[in-house]
Amino acid sequence: MKASRNSVLAVLAVVLVAAIAIGSRIMVWSGGEHATASIGGSFTLVDGDGKTVTDADFRGKWMLIYFGYTFCPDVCPTALSSVAAAMDKLSAAERFKLTPIFITVDPTRDTPAVMKDYAAAFHPKMVGLTGSEAQVAQVMKAYKVYGAKAKAKGTSEDATTYTVDHSSILYLVGPDGRFVAHFPHGTTVDDLTNALKKFLK
Repeated sequence: MKASRNSVLAVLAVVLVAAIAIGSRIMVWSGGEHATASIGGSFTLVDGDGKTVTDADFRGKWMLIYFGYTFCPDVCPTALSSVAAAMDKLSAAERFKLTPIFITVDPTRDTPAVMKDYAAAFHPKMVGLTGSEAQVAQVMKAYKVYGAKAKAKGTSEDATTYTVDHSSILYLVGPDGRFVAHFPHGTTVDDLTNALKKFLK
């Protein structure tokens, strides 16, 4: 009887730990009480001119950050096009306060020059950032970004021929460098614009 009771208690303990873990993750993504402490942080990356930049270089401005890669067939272009459209709907004063940032999850192929041209193709204010594998891994971990290489279907064994499965979320970071809000993939341009206006007023 005692052994049976201990087994039940063990199972309940495992369930409780799992529930706490799941609940904490939901709180992070739903903007719960501790969300700002769970997402974001310092980073060191490289801009389109090959210059080392850190999160401190953007202090005083809002950052709208998206993680993706230039070889992305559809998700990234869709998300970045929405960012560009929202930027154009903001007033000049609002645009001045906000810097849209595109951080690669594929630093092997996304060199500084590639990132610079790609980001500029969407919006003149968009900043493309890359870095070493370690630098990119660090910022992805800080923002809880998922990313993993996946060989493209029907391709050869060429090491440069692959896709990258990745999460698709926009992160809004305040002038003080703290995470403020996130926007899931599929957020409409109007919804994104209206939300940004509320923060930038």
